[in-house]
Amino acid sequence: MSVGSWVRAGLFGLGLAAAPMAVGPAAADAGDIAIGVIMRKIPPPPADAIDPVPVDEGVAGARIAIEDNNTTGRFMKQHYALSETVLDKDQSPVDAAKALVAKGTKILVLSLPAADVTAVADAVKDAGAIVFNAGATDDSLRNADCRVNVFSVAPSRAMLTDALMQYLATKRWTNLFLVTGPTPADGLYADQVRRAAKKFGLKIGSEKAWTFGALATARADGPISADALVFTRGVDYDVLIVADEPGDFGDYVLYRTWSPKLVAGTQGLIATTMHPTLQVWGATQLQNRFQRTFQRRMRPVDYQVWMAVRAVGEAATRTRSGDPAALAAFMVKPEFQLAAYKGVPTSFRPWDHQLRQPILVVQPMSLVSVSPQPEFLHQRSPLDSLGTDEPESTCKFH
Repeated sequence: MSVGSWVRAGLFGLGLAAAPMAVGPAAADAGDIAIGVIMRKIPPPPADAIDPVPVDEGVAGARIAIEDNNTTGRFMKQHYALSETVLDKDQSPVDAAKALVAKGTKILVLSLPAADVTAVADAVKDAGAIVFNAGATDDSLRNADCRVNVFSVAPSRAMLTDALMQYLATKRWTNLFLVTGPTPADGLYADQVRRAAKKFGLKIGSEKAWTFGALATARADGPISADALVFTRGVDYDVLIVADEPGDFGDYVLYRTWSPKLVAGTQGLIATTMHPTLQVWGATQLQNRFQRTFQRRMRPVDYQVWMAVRAVGEAATRTRSGDPAALAAFMVKPEFQLAAYKGVPTSFRPWDHQLRQPILVVQPMSLVSVSPQPEFLHQRSPLDSLGTDEPESTCKFH
């Protein structure tokens, strides 16, 4: 089987079509392709943590993706090398990025907060480096703070809330009760819930701030929990939406509402990029391979880092180049498609460099739905019904 046939066969196994690919002596020009991953060290979990964040979260996804890239790379005379940088609390991601670039690694994958993403992008721009945002969901990175050398594979909060609101709209569960936690991230998520509800014709009939502390992690009922039990009394709603990104109280709300009502948002019914219950479109193969290799389940950050590294591999294969400028130019073209085990090709939006992708709507033990929902059409792609569309974007690339 020829190389082109081999790659096309692999993509057809995922339900995707591959465009014709030139293979020949020019393939050797790509040479070695260095990718650097930068993230913070995962702090030790509390002794009573039920689902602790694994210390290799994100890095594990990069390691699997490098293997995938090198599988194809052997046929294309390309070799991918991975550098892993795990920062202590007091270490600078900018310094780490500059050190990698100085050694010739000009493709960086970050699982860092939004402020660090922009700082790194600005620091390495003049060196010709490109940056993949695999962790930050801040919509500012896709709008006012967008950077021409940043490509976001992590979904924005707008994409996540749009995915959830689309599903609720299809179920005609239109009257929402929004409960927002005290952190800045909670406020940003709540802002996107309000925007998405309006976009898809849902109504936020009531809003309350959560003031009872981190009862979801208390592991025991305290004196104040009785007040929390009646927190929802007298409120008329179809679905309670929790905005609790740290996970301090959202899981506590489930099954403690005054009336038997659904809970969704950051807990309960959630929107995410990857979940263990995704077992269609070839995802079982990825999930099982990850489980065998790391003895744990793939988490969203693992998947997002995997997508970033695989995007590099796909672009390098198609362009027969490892040059960051060539990869960046190709990734915003219609010809770029990334097979991501979601049933349809994913691709980058040229106006903000966000990866358009299906979003899973799940509960802890079941895949409930996948957005975009069939009812929501779009003149370009149904995937662009999730998140900031081109006419709404305020991105002016720096």
